[in-house]
Amino acid sequence: MTETTVRPMPPDPTPPDGTPPDGRPSDGRRPADRPRLPIAGLVTGGLLAAVVATWATLPGRAVGIPMPSLAVDYGLPITRLILDLAATAALGLSLLPKLLGFGDPARTEPVATRARHWAVLASLVWCAAALVSTVLSAAELTPGQTPDIATYVARIPAGRGLIVSASCALLSAAVGMLAVRFGEKVPAELRVLIAGFGLLPLPVTGHASNWYWHDLSMVSMELHVIGAASWTGGLVALAVLLARRRELLAATLPRFSRLATYALVIVGLSGIFNGVVELLLTPGESFPGSLLTSRYGWLIVAKTVLTGVIALLGANIRWRLMPAIGRGSVTAFAGWAAFELTIMGLAYGVAVAITRAPVA
Repeated sequence: MTETTVRPMPPDPTPPDGTPPDGRPSDGRRPADRPRLPIAGLVTGGLLAAVVATWATLPGRAVGIPMPSLAVDYGLPITRLILDLAATAALGLSLLPKLLGFGDPARTEPVATRARHWAVLASLVWCAAALVSTVLSAAELTPGQTPDIATYVARIPAGRGLIVSASCALLSAAVGMLAVRFGEKVPAELRVLIAGFGLLPLPVTGHASNWYWHDLSMVSMELHVIGAASWTGGLVALAVLLARRRELLAATLPRFSRLATYALVIVGLSGIFNGVVELLLTPGESFPGSLLTSRYGWLIVAKTVLTGVIALLGANIRWRLMPAIGRGSVTAFAGWAAFELTIMGLAYGVAVAITRAPVA
């Protein structure tokens, strides 16, 4: 008889989260391929909505009256959209370590490391977009002339708000680079605080500063902005970095789901409050008819519908996908998250147009 030698099988090098040691997910794609769909959906949806909504709400051009060029008319909402999305991404990526938790650093630290690098990049894009928005905003006020940026920043609150936002973005990038170097010794709370504070000056560029109860309106708008950024930015971080890491996603998604629920309530209530108040206080407009007779009302209706669709998609992830992910089942989380982020992009594009649209 011939003796047969049975060789023991080598241990499976694939870690429990389903990602092989070479960094490729189980479907053979490289990690760099994973973020393309959700990011593309968010940016494409935002650009489409910003351009269409701007076109629909631009005032007519009068003969003999200097008007901003089309480059300013469309460039300003586009750069403002980039600013909003980059700031949102910086906030969400800074928030991710808190969602991951710190109980299993061997598993979470590789993801947190990537998040810290990407947060720095997002902050730099945010800073650049804020500076370009400042130039375009100054050009909008002096059509046909060289924009006087210094005067615009000194005299117009919106200009000062953009410079403060750009400064916070630069600080966010600097602190983020320290976090890249020293890890979580630079607290995630500090990075989230800086990114969130950089979003607060932005509401002064819209209608929130136009009515009598200024303070209440500003607080409501700032809650709206922070809530939307936390919700969207958190989903961006999960979709980009955790979609194929099932074990980490199962542990992190319930924490994010609670955050998203609070954010939905804040965003919905504050958005309705601000939109309705603007229409109520507009001379010559009767509410609720103005929702259908004014371009500003159309945008409010569109954003409300988009928020409702986002809420339904979020409910699908929470009530249908999250239990399956917790059981270790294969789900279409990446696809649903990309779909939700596309609708969020549309909502961001409409929001940019709302800040610039005439109420009447």
